[in-house]
Amino acid sequence: MARASRRQRAGYRVRGEICIGTATFFSFVAVILLIFAHVGQINTSTIPRDISMAKVNISTYGAALHTAIVDPVQGLYTTNFSAPLEQHAGLRQFYLFGLYSHCAFTDKALGLCSNVTTATQWTPFTAVVNDMPTNYSTLTLGLVPPDLTFVNSHYLGEFTRAAYYLLLMGTVCAGLAMLIGLWKRTLTYVISTSFAVFGTTLLLMGVTIWTVIIHKAQDINSAFVVVGSQQSTVPLGITVSTGAGLWLFWGAFISLFLSMGPYMIACCTYRG
Repeated sequence: MARASRRQRAGYRVRGEICIGTATFFSFVAVILLIFAHVGQINTSTIPRDISMAKVNISTYGAALHTAIVDPVQGLYTTNFSAPLEQHAGLRQFYLFGLYSHCAFTDKALGLCSNVTTATQWTPFTAVVNDMPTNYSTLTLGLVPPDLTFVNSHYLGEFTRAAYYLLLMGTVCAGLAMLIGLWKRTLTYVISTSFAVFGTTLLLMGVTIWTVIIHKAQDINSAFVVVGSQQSTVPLGITVSTGAGLWLFWGAFISLFLSMGPYMIACCTYRG
């Protein structure tokens, strides 16, 4: 009887070890993905700054503006990639927006990033208009339909700031779930399970807000400008798309979600 009891405890221990190993793996993957997502645009070297939450391509806006006003559009874009941002020094063709800053590029390689700010708000229209020379920014404010979500900087800014704190707290919970789970005790697995549940919930809320906000801001993609007395239309030439950072957060959410089951099982099966 005693021998059978020892074998049973050993079986519990093996199952517990397998579960906690699986849970640690998934939580570790989640933490790595979250680190990459947060580091994007804090580090301004080429690869990290490409990890953005949203991208705005405004390279064909000049052509649309020329069609709308007929007059030649000169000086709208700058060729100096190091010109200061949001100082009406000239528009860039491509913009990348992250959690802490945004970067603007005159082409695919040459660009400049703004200062790093915690809980920075996503206000793409404001950033773009503030880069334009003053005469063109005034024209743009009258040309772009004001009822578009992309134009509503207050709405986008408030929701993305709230989403930032949700993602930050979710990241902290994921890290604690992984670290505390390294101690082989039933109590630590209970705590890790709790952090994994909280982290998963927070990450889901934050990444869902960002996903919905980007989707709504994409109403600019199908916007048109009216040309001439015949009321013909041309595309506005501004396109919003999702960045790699958003998919990293979704991947982290899925990975942390997958860690919850093994953590819960380890609470019941592991016998230290």
